[in-house]
Amino acid sequence: MTAFRIPSTAPVRTAAPFVIRAERASDVAARETLLDACFGDNRHERTCQRLRDGRAPAAGLALSAMRGGVLVGTLRLWHVSAGGRDALMLGPLAVAQEARSLGVGAALMNAALMIAASRGHGAVILLGDAPYYARFGFDAAKAAALELPGAFERARLLGLELVEGALDGAAGMIVATGSPERKARRTRRERQLSCAA
Repeated sequence: MTAFRIPSTAPVRTAAPFVIRAERASDVAARETLLDACFGDNRHERTCQRLRDGRAPAAGLALSAMRGGVLVGTLRLWHVSAGGRDALMLGPLAVAQEARSLGVGAALMNAALMIAASRGHGAVILLGDAPYYARFGFDAAKAAALELPGAFERARLLGLELVEGALDGAAGMIVATGSPERKARRTRRERQLSCAA
């Protein structure tokens, strides 16, 4: 078993003007606004989003990038079965327009991959731009025999092994396997208002 290493071409920031931390419940509204700005109103109709719908992200793998108390980036990973192999699905990765030159996306990727490897996950799959994700070690060949339950561009389905051989023989449909997403608890005030209506 080979330990995952970030490729030497991946940028690593040592003193960033932002902080990467675990996503908090207070980030949800800002995260949704950022995702709408980055991916548009139809993002809920996309194949990967439908795969994630109703599922909670993998433990410890929902990250927020904060700058001056404002959410400027988000990244989440989800449990899936990749043709019968346990894996994580990465996405969405989104960075606010004003923070794109700061390395926020690369920092989120590096942090997420290191956390996933440290928690013993074997592989990560994503649907994205191969030239961008290649620097983190993602490769279309690792996901060549996998399918998504909906329309997708074959060249954009990429895989990364955190453990050597984790995607060997992976073929077939990618299916969500993670825990169901818990509904947000309403505050006492919200409950009182709904009862009064």
